[in-house]
Amino acid sequence: MPRDTPVLERADAVASAASADEAQTLAGLDRLQTAAGREAGAWRRFFSGVVPPLVFVALLIAAWQLYIVIAHPRPDIVPAPLDVLGAFGDAFESGRLQLAVVTSLERGVFGFLIAIVVGTPIGLLLAEVRLIRRAVGPIVSGLQVLPSVAWVPAAILWFGLSDATVYFVILMGAIPSIVNGLIAGVAQVPPQLRRVGTVLGTNRLTQPLLIVLPAALPGYIAGLKQGWAFSWRSLMAAEIIATGGSIGFGLGAMLDQSRQLSDIASVLATILVILTIGILVELVVFAPLERRMLRNRGLLPGGTR
Repeated sequence: MPRDTPVLERADAVASAASADEAQTLAGLDRLQTAAGREAGAWRRFFSGVVPPLVFVALLIAAWQLYIVIAHPRPDIVPAPLDVLGAFGDAFESGRLQLAVVTSLERGVFGFLIAIVVGTPIGLLLAEVRLIRRAVGPIVSGLQVLPSVAWVPAAILWFGLSDATVYFVILMGAIPSIVNGLIAGVAQVPPQLRRVGTVLGTNRLTQPLLIVLPAALPGYIAGLKQGWAFSWRSLMAAEIIATGGSIGFGLGAMLDQSRQLSDIASVLATILVILTIGILVELVVFAPLERRMLRNRGLLPGGTR
């Protein structure tokens, strides 16, 4: 045995050195792959997220202009791209465009924040209490299917031509989507997380906030995205129908005003502004939020491992 001891020691030393070299090599490769993934991911996101839509829009405008040149349609039915651009410039110079955008954005953001404050606890309550979910869940799903524009006549009779009408329609459009998204997210939370939370000392009051809600973030954020889409659509519907009174001048009112003047160029310009705002909110708010959530969960390059 004493004779074999140096041999065993040398073998252990060689094995340890090999393991250390292998670990160091793997760590270096991992850092290289992560750094390359981050750099490539940033450029890839830029080109895949910005360049293709711009190219597609350019092709649409070219096809639009080509149709104008070939078909020569009536300008009051199908205006040329330059006519729409001119209508946009006229609205900007007069200040109507800035006023409409600021008014609609203020209403949309404020109403959406109220919908989050109201819809989040309702969603957690329905997700955690099965009896209440069975009783109220179908109604919430029905409200989500119901077009929010259907609430506008009733809201006018209840609140008159005021901002309360607009906010009511926004809430009725956004809250069901937020609630259903949160319920769907909570349904996907593994039961093991709840047991871990119980072991760590959470109770029925703190567990939904500290354990369930963070674990249900994917479904919750999806519900928020859908809730914002419904908020924006509901806002436009309310502003188009409920005009006058103490209601301010928003994009919906601007759209309806252009329709009353039979100004198709201004109508299309306003529609493009509404569409652009919706796209910008998606790119600036929800897309980074989703990427950060996925990165924190280790589902994107550079995330936690």
